[in-house]
Amino acid sequence: MHGFVPREEHGTLSRRVVRLTINESNIQSNLEAKLNDFAPGIRSQVLAELVALTERGAVPLQPELDAVNMHAHTFFSFNAYGHSPSSLAWLAKKSGYKAIGTVDFDVLDAVDEFLDACEVAGVRGSSAIETRVYIPEFATREISSPGEPGVAYHMGIGFTSSKATGEAARILDDMRRRASQRNRDLVERVNAHLGPVSIDYERDVLPLTPAGNATERHILVAYTRAVEQNGQDVVDFWSKKLDAKREQIAAMVNDTPKLHNLIRAKLMKRGGVGYVQPGPDTFPSVDEFHQFVTGCQALPCATWLDGTSTGEQVMEELLGLLIGKGVVALNIIPDRNWNIADPEQKRIKVKNLYDVVQLAQALDLPLNIGTEMNAYGQKLIDDFQAPELGPVRKSFIDGAFFVYGHTILQRTLGIGYQSDWAKTHLPSRGARNSFYTQAGNLVPPGRGGIARLKQLSAAMTPADLLAQLKG
Repeated sequence: MHGFVPREEHGTLSRRVVRLTINESNIQSNLEAKLNDFAPGIRSQVLAELVALTERGAVPLQPELDAVNMHAHTFFSFNAYGHSPSSLAWLAKKSGYKAIGTVDFDVLDAVDEFLDACEVAGVRGSSAIETRVYIPEFATREISSPGEPGVAYHMGIGFTSSKATGEAARILDDMRRRASQRNRDLVERVNAHLGPVSIDYERDVLPLTPAGNATERHILVAYTRAVEQNGQDVVDFWSKKLDAKREQIAAMVNDTPKLHNLIRAKLMKRGGVGYVQPGPDTFPSVDEFHQFVTGCQALPCATWLDGTSTGEQVMEELLGLLIGKGVVALNIIPDRNWNIADPEQKRIKVKNLYDVVQLAQALDLPLNIGTEMNAYGQKLIDDFQAPELGPVRKSFIDGAFFVYGHTILQRTLGIGYQSDWAKTHLPSRGARNSFYTQAGNLVPPGRGGIARLKQLSAAMTPADLLAQLKG
């Protein structure tokens, strides 16, 4: 399957690159495929080669677009197109994205590679983590995790290192451990239902990942492969095991997104044979997660689904609670709110989208938006030219500059949003938002921007720093 490179196919990069340069018409596509190799050394060398080709004019680059994707999962927590952190940086570079941000479930594995790759490629970047948290104050209300009252998808954005220390490291390790145990328990329950087909977590799932952080999407791939390799009639097997009509499964056999969504819904989500209703201890509490995020000098970020759940129908109350707990930004996946076939559903969700953006602005919450890329069929980037996004386009792009501004200042000078410097000079959230958004606009992407910042000093005031960047 595209996106997963078997370990035994790894080879010596220098030998392969020499061979590739013989055929200039194939070099770009071949190198881009190697950007998703599970060996990090190969990824970094290939990226350097691609950037060198652009500098020689051998690889064309698209002009910069007024478009960003700040929520793209890497292959460290399943990217449907196989993109590694380096590959996402290259995608942004060659496609002209104004900025790009990675996010992964329960790990920070992508952060160092991605930010280094953005520096090499000359791309504005940020890196994030996503998990599910328990919010006890909303224990009776469904929020952004369907059918699971009190549970919400939640993020930390603007990380500058893959490493955590002290209590933050303990919390991060615990998140990875919990996720692994949930997966293993899920596989055990689903295996009991799918016999004679079964998978082994160590043998069939973990090899699909570069660093052992599997998700339900990896498990889905393992099961669909196992059915095909077991010699089963795929249509007959899934129609029986999913209690679906043969005609329905037959229509999905060549439509991976629909088939995976059905399998996931029937086997892994609420009501499925592998599903267990979460409780208060299944996921970290929102307070514990915030302790981890701020301990890494990153930014706690709420998420918004579509405004239809009981919890999201009182979004001002929810955000007020979360701001009190440290949230400073809001994540939105726009495509699932406006790109809807049903006219009435689209009307409702577009209105909800506009309402939540307006609320975020009133509450001084910059926006982090993107397409996810962790399911087949999702876009590489939002359609920023869609008329429905016109009223919110500037807020989306400003949010990208905000988190890039924080990231580059924290990484280079140690004066990001959570720093003592920011607390001293920019005591209000509104003032910090404005400063880091302006800085993000002024600092060029890549090594040139870093060199420019290194000429400045953390002893400077925000006004002096912006004046120097403008000059």
